[in-house]
Amino acid sequence: MTARLHHERISHGGAAPAAWLLFTHGIYGSGGNWRTIARRLVEQRPDWGVVLVDLRQHGRSEPGAPPHTLDAAARDLRALADQLGGIEAMAGHSFGGKVVLAARALAPLRQAWMLDASPGARPGALAEPAAPGSAVAVLELLERLPRAWARREDFVEAVTAAGQDAAVAQWLAMSLGAGDGGLALRLDLAAVRAMLADYYARDLWAEAFDPAGGALEIVIADRSPALGPADRSRLERAPPHVHVHRVDAGHWLHIEAPAAVIQRFTAHLPPAGDSRP
Repeated sequence: MTARLHHERISHGGAAPAAWLLFTHGIYGSGGNWRTIARRLVEQRPDWGVVLVDLRQHGRSEPGAPPHTLDAAARDLRALADQLGGIEAMAGHSFGGKVVLAARALAPLRQAWMLDASPGARPGALAEPAAPGSAVAVLELLERLPRAWARREDFVEAVTAAGQDAAVAQWLAMSLGAGDGGLALRLDLAAVRAMLADYYARDLWAEAFDPAGGALEIVIADRSPALGPADRSRLERAPPHVHVHRVDAGHWLHIEAPAAVIQRFTAHLPPAGDSRP
């Protein structure tokens, strides 16, 4: 049983576009994190519309039944795409990027985008010392902090005091919701840990390099450790259907370099509805 995913359609002037790009987020996030980018994208490429999607265990989507894995999240995306129709491309950031790659393996896409996500495996990543600002460091911080907060500002102050960037703290605060007498973190951290463990355990290089899945665009954030030297070296020998783009940013590239992200999409999305590669 797939989880029903909350989604929001964005198109230029509300008109029906020729095709849709399904866009999803990284761990801890929601589709709404990309709303500003989506709006600017459809202004510049009105032939495309964007569907912003909350993954299972995130935002306003159903939590879904365990196990919480890449494959489960990918089946959720495919079910939504089949329901909506007209989805020619998918894009995802970080965890969501690898979910999109897994969804591409289930059924071909005209184009798939991975934003600062490696197709490879790092099975020991959750046990390694967490790099500042990494998804693992954020998880460990959230596991240490209280779940309940009197004020959003208190949460943001605690996250920044622990060494996270203020913009990242404000973004994480979007996961606070109404609780008993105040605010509470909506994330099920045990489920999030399970999803991250599967993300790091899975090696999808064979799926990435399979041309039958369609064109694959991989965006590397130059100041992020998400794709290490071995990943980057492997991409230098990628087959022709894999295209690599670089952005001068850290892992949270939608926060640090939104204009550069939009430029990559506007320049490299194909003409919507045109079946040519």
